[in-house]
Amino acid sequence: MSAVARRYAKALYDLAKEQNAVERVQRELVGVADAWDASAELRGVFENPAFSPDARKKVVVAVAQRLAASPMIVNALSMLADRNRMRNVREIADAFVTRVEAASGRVQAEVVSAAALPDAYYVELAAVLKQAVGRDVSITKKIDASIIGGVVTRVGDTVFDGSLTHRLAGLKSDLLDGTR
Repeated sequence: MSAVARRYAKALYDLAKEQNAVERVQRELVGVADAWDASAELRGVFENPAFSPDARKKVVVAVAQRLAASPMIVNALSMLADRNRMRNVREIADAFVTRVEAASGRVQAEVVSAAALPDAYYVELAAVLKQAVGRDVSITKKIDASIIGGVVTRVGDTVFDGSLTHRLAGLKSDLLDGTR
């Protein structure tokens, strides 16, 4: 997570906390980030130099209004558009969520698997991670067939890579080095 994302997330969090609107701001910010991720057309507006800064700002304000975002989010997005930082909106949303969870004594864990896993697996994993990190764990599930098998778990800056892809890469390295 970049320093830029952490700074914007901290400023937005402090403002939201001051106005007793942390949950709403989180929901709206994640909604905007989801819209950003889902819309190549929206991203194209900010990547194409043919669009003026004013046009970009109007687009982002229209998107925020369509999502029924609060004035705080509209202002934040306007500022991001002015400073050519809209490309960081997903990272800012993630940093905001991380800050909210840290303040509530929780930590976010991202679990990537090649296929869907049973809910019981996630419950057990959350309990194990809670013991490891000493805080309640909120799990985000992702599917990525490219890891072939196994699970990759990311908690903060720590990655537990139990993927088959990782194991095969290690085996290949060992074989090429002649250590096995």
